Amino acid sequence: MLPKLWGDNFFNKDAKKWQKTNEIENSDATIPRGFCELILKPIIQLADAILKEKKEVYEPIIKNFNIDIKTEETLTTKKFLEFVLKNWLNASDALLEMIILHLPSPKTAQKYRTQYLYEGQMDDECARSMMDCDPNGPIMMFVSKMIPTGDSGKFYAFGRVFSGTVSTGRKIRIMGPNYKQGKPDDLFEKSIQKVVLWMGKKVEELGEVPCGNTCGIIGLDQCIMKQGTISDHPKASTIKCMKYSVSPVVRVAVRPKNPSDMEKFVSGLQKMCNADPIVQVIKTDTEHIVCGCGELHIEICLKDLVEEYCGKEKLEIIASAPIVPYKETVTSLSSQICMTKSANKHNKLFMNAEPLREELTVEIEEGTVKLTNDLKELSRKLIETYEWDAHDAKKIWCFGPDNIGPNIVVDQSKQVQYLNEIKDSMESAFQWSSKEGIIAEENMRGIKFNILDGELHSDSVHRGGGQIIPTARRLYHSAQLTAEPRYQEPVYLVVINCPSEVSNKIHGCFSVKRGVIFLEEEVFGTPQIIVKGYLPVSESFGFNEFLRSQTSGKAFPQSTFDHWETISSDPFDPKSKAYQITMDIRKRKGLKKELPILSDYIDKA
Repeated sequence: MLPKLWGDNFFNKDAKKWQKTNEIENSDATIPRGFCELILKPIIQLADAILKEKKEVYEPIIKNFNIDIKTEETLTTKKFLEFVLKNWLNASDALLEMIILHLPSPKTAQKYRTQYLYEGQMDDECARSMMDCDPNGPIMMFVSKMIPTGDSGKFYAFGRVFSGTVSTGRKIRIMGPNYKQGKPDDLFEKSIQKVVLWMGKKVEELGEVPCGNTCGIIGLDQCIMKQGTISDHPKASTIKCMKYSVSPVVRVAVRPKNPSDMEKFVSGLQKMCNADPIVQVIKTDTEHIVCGCGELHIEICLKDLVEEYCGKEKLEIIASAPIVPYKETVTSLSSQICMTKSANKHNKLFMNAEPLREELTVEIEEGTVKLTNDLKELSRKLIETYEWDAHDAKKIWCFGPDNIGPNIVVDQSKQVQYLNEIKDSMESAFQWSSKEGIIAEENMRGIKFNILDGELHSDSVHRGGGQIIPTARRLYHSAQLTAEPRYQEPVYLVVINCPSEVSNKIHGCFSVKRGVIFLEEEVFGTPQIIVKGYLPVSESFGFNEFLRSQTSGKAFPQSTFDHWETISSDPFDPKSKAYQITMDIRKRKGLKKELPILSDYIDKA
C-alpha cells in the first residue's frame, strides 16, 4: 500500500516494483525495513540537495510533489526545506488519514474489546449491549479523567460511552475501582446535571450523547476520585481501570507557609489529586506527602497546586527536598522458626519467611495474579510456573498491603485447632505489618510468610483480636528479621537521543550516578544514536541538568519507572549504604535511632 500523500509519480517506478515483488496488497501489512529504507533514502537526498542548494537535484523531485515553489526566493535554505516537507507530508493530514484507514469504528472494535474491558460475565445484558454498541441498551460509560471546569472547583467527569445513551437528568449508578457486585462499598447513585462535548477549547452543552462517543458529565465530583464506571443497570459490573506505565516513586512533604491557609491547602490537594490520574496524596499525622512519577512531574504538580487549585489568590507553600520511597524485602529463608506468645500466654504461633520470585511479585503488582482469580487456575499457575507446593498453592490466606500488595501469607500448618477462627485477626495484623516493615516502617515487597504451627486456647474469649493482632504483628516482623532483610530501590529506564560524538560523556554521567547502560544503537540514516540505561531514582535528581552540562545540551533524556532493584548491603551494618538510608528514613519519620533486636520480638518456648 502506497500512501496517497506521496503524489502519483513520486518513487513510482521503484516503490511499485518493490511492492509487487513483496506482495504488499493491503493496509494491514507490516512494512519491512527494506521498504522504509527505500522511502527514507530519497527524502534524505532531497534534504541534502536543498541545504546544499543543488537545484538540478531537488527541483524534479519537488515537481512530482505538485508544490508551488514561487516563494522560494523569499525563504532561507532551512525555511524552504521546512516549507517543502510541510506541504508534501502535512502532519495533520497524514495523522487524520492514518486514523481513517487503520482505526476500527466502535461498532467493529467493541465486539472483541469488551472481553478485555468488562469485568462481568460476557453473557449478561450489559456485556451484550457493549459488544453491539447499542444506543438503546443500558448505559455503560468509563470515566478516565476528572477535568477542572475552572468554576469554583468543579470537575467534568470525562470518559467514553460504550453502551446506551447518556442524557441530562438521567439517574445513574457510579461504581468506583473497589466496587464489588452486590456490595454497597464504593457505590453511589446520582442524577446527571449536564452533559457536555469538547469542541477544541470550547465546551458545548448537549441533551444526550449516544454510545461510541466521548463526553463530560457535571455533578459527579463527590463520587469519583480518578476513574470509575457509570451505569443505570442494577446488575452491571465495572469496566477495568486504566493501567499506567509510570509509578509515583518520588515524594515531597508539603505544608502551607501560613497555618491559617490549611483548609484551603487541603482542598487544593484534593482537587489536584482528582485532576491528575497518577499523582497520589498521603496524609500522615504530621504532614501531607505528594507522590509523583519524577522530579519534573512533582514540580508541575506543586505549580498547579499554587496557581490553580488553591483559589484565585496564590498560596505560599513549603516543600521538602524530594524523597524516594524504598521497599523492605528478604533474601533468604528465615534462619530459625519464630515463635510468639499472646499477652495472656494462652496462645502460641510459629512462622518463618522467605522471598517470593521476582516474576511472581511483578505479576501480583500488575494484577495478573490475585485472590479474586479462580482458585483452581491460580493454584495451577503457582504450581506449574513458580514450582509451588500443591498444598501451599491452595492455602493462600491473603495478599498485602491493602489486600493487593506483593506479599503473601500461606497456611502450611497441619491440624491446628481453631486456626481458622483467628484468620481475620492474622490478616489484619498482616495488612498492618506489610505497610510498616521492621527496618524503617517502609512497605514490604516480595515476602512470603509461612504459618507453620500454633497452639490456641479452646475458649474464644482468650484468643480474640486484642490478643492475636499484636502477637501476629510481632511474629511477622520477627520472621522478616531472621530472613536477611534488605531494601529495594526504584530504578528508572532512561532513553537518551544524542549525536554519537558525545557517547563517552554519557557513559561518564551514568557511572557517576550509579547508572548502568545496557544498549547503544545507531539511528538509521542519521548521525544520532539511542542510549538506554538504568538509573536509580535516588540518583536522578539533577541528572538532566548534569547530563546537558556535560554534553553541551546535545543529549535529551527521557525517564520512566522500570523496576525495583535489591540493595545488596546489610541495613544493620553501620558501614553500609543501606544503614545510612535506614538512619535517614528513621530520622525523617521520628523513629528512635536504635535498630530493632530479634529478642524484642520473639518469645522463648
